[in-house]
Amino acid sequence: MRRWRLWIDDEAGSAALEFILMGLVLLVPVVYLVVTLGLIQGQTMGVEAGARHIARAVSLAPDIETARARADEVLRDVVDEYGLDAKEVEVAFRCRPAGVACPSAGATLVVTVRTRVGLPLVPPVLGLDRLARVDVAASAAQRISRYWGAG
Repeated sequence: MRRWRLWIDDEAGSAALEFILMGLVLLVPVVYLVVTLGLIQGQTMGVEAGARHIARAVSLAPDIETARARADEVLRDVVDEYGLDAKEVEVAFRCRPAGVACPSAGATLVVTVRTRVGLPLVPPVLGLDRLARVDVAASAAQRISRYWGAG
């Protein structure tokens, strides 16, 4: 009976320390996860908005030169608004049906915007910052008027 009592007395006062330690051990990764997911979500919203607005701007342009100028302007605005890395953003245009010039009257324009999101607090040691990136992409389709470019 005496051994049992000594063992119980030896545990006095350590529960608070254990709760604090376990709270920190669990809280730090959860906070990092929330921050990382928020950053990725913000960049995802940026590429989605970019694809949607570029597709709309190009489909409403009267000619190819105006379409290019509007696409560049919209892309600059989206990069500034959402804080995207301008060097990492890629834009691709595709028209359906296959084989038609892009953009052309009556075609469906598909714009794809891609970027890479770096994870927060990853040091640039041994190239870890280049490896700790998440690819984010979004596509938007917009039908071009059959009278597009007619003047």
